[in-house]
Order: sequence, then C-alpha cells, then structure tokens
Amino acid sequence: MLIFSVLFGDNPVARPPIIINRLDAERLQRLIDDADKQDIPVAEALEIELERCEQVEPENIPDDVVSMNSSVMFTDINRDKQMTRTLVYPHALSSNENGLSVMAPIGAALLGLKVGSTIDWTLPNGEQVCLRVDALLFQPEAAGQYHR
Repeated sequence: MLIFSVLFGDNPVARPPIIINRLDAERLQRLIDDADKQDIPVAEALEIELERCEQVEPENIPDDVVSMNSSVMFTDINRDKQMTRTLVYPHALSSNENGLSVMAPIGAALLGLKVGSTIDWTLPNGEQVCLRVDALLFQPEAAGQYHR
C-alpha cells in the first residue's frame, strides 16, 4: 500500500475511471512482467491501473478514451502547458517523433482516460502533476484498427 500512496496520493477513490481494451491490457501486462529495474515504479503504477480498469474488447472501446497508439492533446495543469503526443509502446518511440511511452509516468497516467478527465499523478521524483485530456486527434479503434 505504501507504493500506492507514494504514486497516487492518499485518496484512491478520487481517481477517474479508466477503460482499456483487452488486447492492450494483455500487451501491457507482458511489459510490466518484463520491466527493467529502472522501470519498476512506473510498471507498478501501471499494474495498479490495469487492476482497477474496465477492460473491454477493442471494438467496444468508446471513441473518447485514450488507448495505445492514440494521438492525444492534454494539458499539464500545474505548468499550464498543453502538449500533443502519441501514446506508444517503448519499442515504438524511435519511430514516432511525438511518441510518449506508456512506460513513462505521464504515458501511464493518460492511458484509459476519457476526453475531459483530469488525473493527479505523482512522478517518481515525488513531483505532483495534474493532467487533463483535452482531445483525441486519433484513436486506432475509432479508425477501425482493432488488432494493431
């Protein structure tokens, strides 16, 4: 429970609901299981997110939910900075100019959120961020790409 408090703060009830497609969840679990030592804090946070998420088939994921390979516009509210990134698996970072790894703290925080949702997230250095999903510019499932 200490890890949960460090990563998420003391109020897990306040976390927004998340939805993850079943195929992404299976791939993410493999990433978590094979995480390198330096990735352990994010892997543990991601595993907690997988445990609390609603899993759906790829065809049933709502078109306003951040899934893997989605291009998402979001705001770091603490810094009043808006960014657009594509949420990718670590191996795809080198081929995606605006990629954000799901194994990065911010990437793990965005996964499964709906447009308009905000989430408070603690970075490995202890810094708190508050992120808001502003828009999805592309979502594979909405484009009919279910088994990418």
